[in-house]
Amino acid sequence: MSKVYTTEELIQILAAERQACLKGERLKLEVTVSGNPVIDQFIRTEGFQKFTAYQDFKAAIHNYQREHDISGIVWREMTVKGKTLRYPEVDNQLVALASDLAILQSAKNSILNFWDEVTMNMDLYLSFNNSKQHQLITVSDVERIAQRTEWASLWKWENPNFLEMILQLGWGNPEEASYKRGRPHSGSEYIHAVNPGNSPIG
Repeated sequence: MSKVYTTEELIQILAAERQACLKGERLKLEVTVSGNPVIDQFIRTEGFQKFTAYQDFKAAIHNYQREHDISGIVWREMTVKGKTLRYPEVDNQLVALASDLAILQSAKNSILNFWDEVTMNMDLYLSFNNSKQHQLITVSDVERIAQRTEWASLWKWENPNFLEMILQLGWGNPEEASYKRGRPHSGSEYIHAVNPGNSPIG
């Protein structure tokens, strides 16, 4: 029986393949930018060929994941203001299985409770227009958004003079939720918390 790779091994394999593609060691040579040979002779296609080679490899890994029932979940740990949370997240290069979605959904409340504790008295902003703009919102606005979503994830930007917490409230497949391409079946809203007087940078 052949060895089945783990989640961690698949992440390492994808990282190595990505580096190989970026270095030009893997190209999908038959790919053209426009499909028109007259135009394509004037366009540098190498970058597109690198990108396509990696995307094809990643799709094969995703198929392998589904075929062998290999989770896309990685466990993260975040400490803010002396409070620590360990929570699941789908690695950004892998896909979520149905069982992964159940894990994410079961962790939503603990993530929201942690968020409430560490963002108390911070200003809250909803990002829109691909995170180029932010609108000031209230805690009750966040609660309304949270009720309509299935799972949550967290990030933070922190240095001695600044803290920004970002709460992703999503639905559907996490690999499609960060981008508009998954809507309306998958998507997410991003809430930014910053100290009063600061603006979101993330």
